[in-house]
Amino acid sequence: MSLPPLVEPAAELTVDEVRRYSRHLIIPDVGMAGQKRLKNAKVLCVGAGGLGSPALLYLAAAGVGTLGIIDFDVVDESNLQRQVIHGQSDVGRPKAESAAATVREINPLVDVVIHNTTLTTENVMEIFSGYDLIVDGTDNFATRYMVNDAAVLLGKPYVWGSIYRFDGQASVFWAEHGPCYRCLYPEPPPPGMVPSCAEGGVLGVLCASIGSIQVNEAIKLLTGIGDPLVGRLMIYDALEMKYRDVKVRKDPECVLCGKNPTVTQLLDDYEAFCGALSDEAAQAASGSTITAQELKAMQDGGEPIFLVDVREPNEYEIVSIPGATLIPKGEFLNGSALEKLPQDKRIVLHCKSGARSAEALAVVKNAGFSDAVHVGGGVLSWIKTVDPSLPTY
Repeated sequence: MSLPPLVEPAAELTVDEVRRYSRHLIIPDVGMAGQKRLKNAKVLCVGAGGLGSPALLYLAAAGVGTLGIIDFDVVDESNLQRQVIHGQSDVGRPKAESAAATVREINPLVDVVIHNTTLTTENVMEIFSGYDLIVDGTDNFATRYMVNDAAVLLGKPYVWGSIYRFDGQASVFWAEHGPCYRCLYPEPPPPGMVPSCAEGGVLGVLCASIGSIQVNEAIKLLTGIGDPLVGRLMIYDALEMKYRDVKVRKDPECVLCGKNPTVTQLLDDYEAFCGALSDEAAQAASGSTITAQELKAMQDGGEPIFLVDVREPNEYEIVSIPGATLIPKGEFLNGSALEKLPQDKRIVLHCKSGARSAEALAVVKNAGFSDAVHVGGGVLSWIKTVDPSLPTY
C-alpha cells in the first residue's frame, strides 16, 4: 500500500545539490519534490556495523539531510570483511566516528550527528525523538525489541533488517499503518537457539544486499513513493538467489500495538526479557565460572583437567586454546558428548565468549560432573588476557 510522504519538502535545492542529485531529479516519481523531502529528512541508523555500513553509505549518497549514527563499539579487523564504511586505518577507532568521516567524504552536504554511546532504555526515547525515521542495523534481540518498543511508543516508523550466513530478512514496522516487530515475533527465541553472526558467521556481501533494501525502503517512506514493506517480510536466500515475501498481519492481541496493550512503556531490562542465558545455564555457571588466567594457571600447575571446546569445527580451525578437545555444543545437548568425558579429570568447558559453554555446563552438571566449570569470556578472554598473539574472529 502506498503511504503519504513522511516529511515535508525543504524550501529549495542549491545549484550544487541539483548537480549532485540530477539522476534522482530526472526520475518522475522522485523529482524535485522528492529530493527536497530527502534533504529535509532526519534519519537515525542504529549501528554502524554490517547493515549500518551500506545503509549509511547510500543514505548519504541519496541526500538525506541529517544522518544520525549511534554505535558504542570500536572498529576491529574482523569487521572489515563486511563493514565497508570502515577501513584498515580505522581499526581501534570508534565506529560512529569512523562512519561519520566516511559519510562526510561521500557527501559533505549531509549533517552528521554522532551518538558514540550504547543505546539504552535511559536514552533511546530522547535520541529517537529527534528523527523522522529509524533504520535498525542491530544484531541482538534485546536491542531489537527495545528499538521496536521505542518506535511504537513514539509513533515512528523504522526499517528493520537481519542477516545470518547466507540468509537475510527485511521489513518496515509502523504501528500506525501495520504490524510492529512484536506482531511478527511476540516472544524472543529461547536462549542459545539462534546463533549470532559472531557465532555462526555471515557472508560479507549479504550485508550490502539487505542494507541496500533498507535504504530503498527508507527513501520510499520519506518521499511517499512506491509500495513499502509495511505488512510484508522480505526473505532473501543468497545461495539459491531467491527472494520471497510473506504477509505479516497486525496482531490485534499484540501486547504493544494491539487493541488492549499491556506494554505501555519501555521494559526495565531487555536483556532479561530476551534471556541471554537459560535459567539452567545461569544456575550452572553461578559459582562454576573461572577466568582465562585461572585456566592457564591450572594448565601450568599440571592439574588433572579435561579442557573441552564446545564451538563448531570451523571456529576451532581459526583459533583454539592449547590442549582443548573439540566437542561441539550440539553433542552435549543430544547427550552423545557425555560418553567422551573422563571420570578422573575435572571438566573445563569453553566457547567463544562464554554463553554456549554455560549451556553445555548445565548438561554436564546434570550428568553428575559436579566440579565441572566453564571459562567466562571463552576464547576471546584467553586472547585478551593470556595470548594476544592469537587471531581473533
